[in-house]
Amino acid sequence: MLKVRLQRVGRKNDPHFRVVVVDSKMGPKTGNVIENVGSYNAKAGELKLNGDRIKYWMSVGAKTSETLHNFLIREKIIEGKKINVLPRKKPTVKRKELKAKK
Repeated sequence: MLKVRLQRVGRKNDPHFRVVVVDSKMGPKTGNVIENVGSYNAKAGELKLNGDRIKYWMSVGAKTSETLHNFLIREKIIEGKKINVLPRKKPTVKRKELKAKK
């Protein structure tokens, strides 16, 4: 299955990302990309997307990552609801309760 997702290319403390189309079985840093369809500079907040190519790959059957899905909705390339990508908060457990369980 094809996936449209972010690939980090920036160095330490300078996050830059490429928006790439890859096989979902490949790791994010393998470099075996099918097509580069945009870029994202996290520090400056600059997002450059090739909307026509992304729509083409989605029509062929490629899925988007949750973060990229939210970017596409924000840029009005696709329509829909945003996906919550933050982890759910767990209730805090005090140390005394932890010791009592053990």
